[in-house]
Amino acid sequence: MSENSNEEAAPAPASRSRLLIAFLPLVLFIALSGVFLYQLGSGKDASEIPSVLIGTKAPSLNLPPLEGLSANGTPVPALTDAAIEGRLSLVNVWASWCVPCRQEHPILLELSRDPRVALVGINYKDKNENALNFLRELGNPFSAVGVDPAGKAAIDWGVYGIPETYLVGPDGEILFKQIGPFTPESLRDKLLPAIEKATTTAG
Repeated sequence: MSENSNEEAAPAPASRSRLLIAFLPLVLFIALSGVFLYQLGSGKDASEIPSVLIGTKAPSLNLPPLEGLSANGTPVPALTDAAIEGRLSLVNVWASWCVPCRQEHPILLELSRDPRVALVGINYKDKNENALNFLRELGNPFSAVGVDPAGKAAIDWGVYGIPETYLVGPDGEILFKQIGPFTPESLRDKLLPAIEKATTTAG
């Protein structure tokens, strides 16, 4: 009787192990949900993904230009290090097929008139003619545009998804990163204070 009882009890540890393994995904889900809910409750913007490049030297720029003419009939200059060297600059990653890029474009046109910054663009995985038509239709805010058909430059810059914009100091240091399109609120509350801080520090 005792021997039979031991035989019946023997599989119990294995059953418990299988039970724990079965519940592990549920435990992980609950833990991740808790972290997500904490982020929501903290008031932080879930789109604010920190960039490891902030505070470091910006990746080198040596991108070919869009082939063709802009709206005013002049070629769009290529994007190289010389386009931003020694200047406070905004590097915007965009594409003609990107709906949020179209939404933020009026803000970029406004920023292009700010004498404190040079605004340049990385055209990401786009067709040349589509990109030119986009600028012809909406206006060209960029002093230089480099094409990145394979997305290699975007990888170097740590792009998560476009549009993304980087504020780069005159010394080449990345000071600020905007993930997603600019809005009037993000322009007022985030970018313009970052530009003001950078110009005050430089001055």
